[in-house]
Amino acid sequence: MGGGSVYIPLNSGAGFHPLPTGPFRMGPLRALFHIRRDLMSNDLIAKTAIDRRLAEIIAPVIEDLGFELVRIRLQGGKTATLQIMADRPEGGINVDDCGDISVAVSATLDVEDPLEDAYHLEVSSPGIDRPLTRMKDFETFEGYEARLETNQPIDGRKRFKGVLAGVEGDEVLLNIEEAGETHTIGLQFDWLSDAKLVLTDELIKEMLRQKKEAGVQIENLDESAFDEIETEDNDGENADAKE
Repeated sequence: MGGGSVYIPLNSGAGFHPLPTGPFRMGPLRALFHIRRDLMSNDLIAKTAIDRRLAEIIAPVIEDLGFELVRIRLQGGKTATLQIMADRPEGGINVDDCGDISVAVSATLDVEDPLEDAYHLEVSSPGIDRPLTRMKDFETFEGYEARLETNQPIDGRKRFKGVLAGVEGDEVLLNIEEAGETHTIGLQFDWLSDAKLVLTDELIKEMLRQKKEAGVQIENLDESAFDEIETEDNDGENADAKE
């Protein structure tokens, strides 16, 4: 990173560690983190204890199909909804993929029976302005704009918006603009409570490219193409689709 870009650790030091002085250089990309490491470190993939328990059961099933678990949430209500967000390692999951995941996960949950009450299963793609839940997501989407939130204030603030600059060690790097200059800050991955891409023209083009490579029809694309949900009740009936 050149020009007027500098690295600024915030005064408290909480969650920030200075990078080497001189021109900014990214180290080698880190190996992909196993999903269970990410599950233990923060709430991005699985927020509650039951979410984590379900993720331990569901993640291997999804991985065996060649996909990855991005996020899981058990939402309350008259009938609970188990929301599963999955993707291909290279991106570009489609409706049929969501259907395959739904069938496999439903069968596994029927056997494991981790939930006492009835629930509705919903499987979807991450969407265009997707959540960032794994360390590798911050590498994959380096150069795209994102909003990050920490689980405790850092130098008086919890929300940050800027351009992703990859990772370094256990930190997520973010380029932020202040007073006409670009500053790079490092946020501890374990301290993140929420992280999401910002919808931009560049991001839309990239997501459409991935969908095209995955075989998703994108001619005459409209918003409804992103609003279908792959769902299945735990009795095996009423399946829909989202992609």
